[in-house]
Amino acid sequence: MEELFMNSFGRLFKLNIFGESHGDSIGITIDGCPAGVSLTNKDFEKDLSRRKGGDRGTTSRKEPDIQKIISGVFNKKTTGSPITIIFENTNVQSEDYNFNETPRPGHADFVAKKKFGNYNDFRGGGHFSGRLSLGLVAAGVIAKKIIHPVKIKALIEEAGGKKEIDNAVNNAIKANDSIGGIIECEVRNMPVGLGEPFFDSIESLISHAVFSIPGIKGIEFGSGFMSAKMKGSEHNDLFIDTNGKTATNFAGGINGGISNGNNLFFRVAVKPTSSIYQKQKTINLRTGKTQDLIIKGRHDVCFALRLPVVIEAVTAFVLADLLLIEQGIS
Repeated sequence: MEELFMNSFGRLFKLNIFGESHGDSIGITIDGCPAGVSLTNKDFEKDLSRRKGGDRGTTSRKEPDIQKIISGVFNKKTTGSPITIIFENTNVQSEDYNFNETPRPGHADFVAKKKFGNYNDFRGGGHFSGRLSLGLVAAGVIAKKIIHPVKIKALIEEAGGKKEIDNAVNNAIKANDSIGGIIECEVRNMPVGLGEPFFDSIESLISHAVFSIPGIKGIEFGSGFMSAKMKGSEHNDLFIDTNGKTATNFAGGINGGISNGNNLFFRVAVKPTSSIYQKQKTINLRTGKTQDLIIKGRHDVCFALRLPVVIEAVTAFVLADLLLIEQGIS
């Protein structure tokens, strides 16, 4: 049976992601964007720069990350036809990333090899690389325009289990190790009524999109796992006006899978980077024997540092899709 990548997401605002980390380019195609949305190259600068590496604790791979819009925009407005955006890969060192026979522990190398065999592009993690999140950010830039005046803000809350993020990153660098992190995301000016029971609840769709980001290991909405320790009398959000405003927000802005008009709030757990500079053991898939693995190349010590803008982006395109669906129904 032929194996296929499934790389599309959304119903009306629909994305298709493509490319490999060390291929010629990566990118995104967006179908269903309404015509007439203002869009210029400058619109992308802020969010794309937030995702870039180069800061302490992030990869030293520096790419220009300048988007090339090849369709769907004319005279600085979207046309209503599919928008395709590509980013060239210009700074690759593929010789440092040959893990085809010696998969990195914790990485997708092993499953990619087993699932796609000799057809898999393993350079730099190939299609499984976090570099592809660049396309998600580009899609988020457009989605944020569609959902205006809804505002999304994500921040890294802790790294390596510590609130002192810089210290945690510096300690991981000294130890030739990596750390994960927790990212909080809050969405303001939410309308009531987005999301559908049961399988298209707003939590289901956001979770689906968030887990498309490499390295995500958990998500919780509102009080999340803490709610299991609470009583109903503590957890219930009491109404304070007829618009649905509540005194507390343990529900995270969602009831019954539908937005209730309060701020949407969720937290995401990001795992430590798999590629570390300590010597590890791995299996040689050709010989079947264990051997030492020493990883070279350029890797994030804490790639959670670069993910807040990606979390914002996937949240934005989920909400854009839901808003367009809601407008179509009404």
